[in-house]
Amino acid sequence: MVKPYSANEAQLAYIDEVTYGVTPTTPTMTIVTSAESVEPAIDPKLLQVRGIGSRGATFLVKGLRTVDLKFLYALQNITLLNHVISLASFSAEMLYAQTGSVISLLHKGVIPDKATVECAVEDFIKVTMDCIGQDLLPGTASAGTSYTPVTTQPISFSDSYVKKAATAIERVTSWKFMVENNLKRVPVIRSTSGNILKYLMERQINISGEMEFEFESKEEYDDVVGDTAFALELGLGSSNKASISGCKWNKVSTPTKVSDLIALKAPFTATGITIT
Repeated sequence: MVKPYSANEAQLAYIDEVTYGVTPTTPTMTIVTSAESVEPAIDPKLLQVRGIGSRGATFLVKGLRTVDLKFLYALQNITLLNHVISLASFSAEMLYAQTGSVISLLHKGVIPDKATVECAVEDFIKVTMDCIGQDLLPGTASAGTSYTPVTTQPISFSDSYVKKAATAIERVTSWKFMVENNLKRVPVIRSTSGNILKYLMERQINISGEMEFEFESKEEYDDVVGDTAFALELGLGSSNKASISGCKWNKVSTPTKVSDLIALKAPFTATGITIT
């Protein structure tokens, strides 16, 4: 009897592509062992043809196939995260496996459109990735020749740090940053695979984030008044870090409530970022 698949029978794996949209031959896939949620999606973008003599559509014709992949995972290393900066493409497989039954959703030509990295006290560093793919191939056999799980322990808040202008700040209770590549799907008129995009092009990058502090200093208010730019360095475990340059606070607020400590919240916008 066929039964529904459950989350414990699923896994997310990926491999870097040498050529955009081409999964390497006999791939050794890396399993994202800390993935908490994954959402594959495909949309044929149907074109409706209507004509007189009928209230309904006369024809439904496939348009530009759009492939999306969104997933959330606890950061174990910066290898996958770095794709949002390098814009290197990869093939990602969502694999559902039961005894004697496999469903494989192979996403080809995947590039992160947006990544959000968050860290809060008493939690792991979490990454949410919104990716765009060129195509999706469903199958009944696994795409990988072999699978290697990431065995590194996820990075917790205690493995992170915050530096502003190279000086450690030890009053931050949470931080996050977002990178948006504003990718554009570019199809072309061609005789084969005309309903699949040919290029996936980056446009202007948006870099932003937010910090939450215990309110012990007026430094952030001074920064806003003085229109002061600064650099941030956020620890990503081991010797890894996100270096964010050209930062300015968008807004600084200190909500004050009865019987509560005062926290300072400060969203920011930046001009550059590297992850090393």
